[in-house]
Amino acid sequence: MKFSKLFSLVFIWILLVSHSPINDDTLSIQKKSISFTNDKQLETLVRKTYEWIETKSEGPDFDVIENHKGDKYIGLNLNAHNKKLNELKKTNFFTQKSLDNYNKIGLKVDDNLKTHKWEYFVGDLPPYGNDSNMWCECQDNPEVYWKTLKLTDLKIDNNKASFNWIWTVWKDSSKYKVRAVKENGVWKIDYLQGFDYESLTKI
Repeated sequence: MKFSKLFSLVFIWILLVSHSPINDDTLSIQKKSISFTNDKQLETLVRKTYEWIETKSEGPDFDVIENHKGDKYIGLNLNAHNKKLNELKKTNFFTQKSLDNYNKIGLKVDDNLKTHKWEYFVGDLPPYGNDSNMWCECQDNPEVYWKTLKLTDLKIDNNKASFNWIWTVWKDSSKYKVRAVKENGVWKIDYLQGFDYESLTKI
């Protein structure tokens, strides 16, 4: 009787030892992003976004107002800014986080001009950004380029994606970084390289 109990205990101990738990390394491997060559939903989102920017969007980003002399910009046109923000929201292309970031940039532009941290003379390039179009970080672009935009370096991890886009009609096209988030089964833009808050608003 004692022997059978001892045998049972030894058998159970062997089973427990042989079935060791999954270690952290295994879990980390499972959580790693998977690379993809393309994703049609993301590609469609990007193309529709840039088609809207080029054909339907009204007014400039971060429109500014002049002083009485008309020689210097002294703040953000808040009415135009709020209208633009509402337009962006209605497209349903952007996450709330990206909209909040856009608004935060506009308010910082307004504050830096009003407090004279920036000087922005009429006819000069703006003191924020890198002297290029923030949507593409370019000074020129091909005709109807959104039709041939291509995603590269795509990585999807659950409901988050990161990738670059290029336009294929120019051989020397630079890469533009984007991040997206899937909300209720729909991809939305969460980050655009040209609207990086720290880069745009640094003094």
